[in-house]
Amino acid sequence: MDLLDPKTLIEQDGGLPERKKTMSQTQQKKNKALVLEAFDTLFNKRDYEAAERYWSPHYIQHSAHIGPGREGLFNLIKNILPSLKYEPGTIVAEEDFVIVHGRFSGLGAPVNWIAADIVRIQDGILVEHWDVIQDEATEEQSKSGAPMFGKTFPAYK
Repeated sequence: MDLLDPKTLIEQDGGLPERKKTMSQTQQKKNKALVLEAFDTLFNKRDYEAAERYWSPHYIQHSAHIGPGREGLFNLIKNILPSLKYEPGTIVAEEDFVIVHGRFSGLGAPVNWIAADIVRIQDGILVEHWDVIQDEATEEQSKSGAPMFGKTFPAYK
């Protein structure tokens, strides 16, 4: 979709462009549910056979810390401690993209990761991924005084 294509833009009050809705709210809900189910299947249940239904064999990985393709992602999870837990938070969908803000804990790292995972879906399967990851701050480390995820700060030992 070309955002600068006049067919894609409409005029809003004040003359500012706004993207037209070209996908139904129902499809966006389905896409969000698909991503949540896929992440739970792989990260929490570690059911690799079932997870293959959600990730394309031609999956494109843009993350700097994950090997290429579906195999790179699955191998990463296979090599992380069994204590890995993924908790989804806010999730949004637009067109064929879903962004989910979540927490990865039990990684074997000194701190949890807070991630914004961006996934592109095509024909009901995850085909491409980007992410932004930060170490989860404690209350003492937080300049804002607000937790990065959920309503409470982590308690690291």
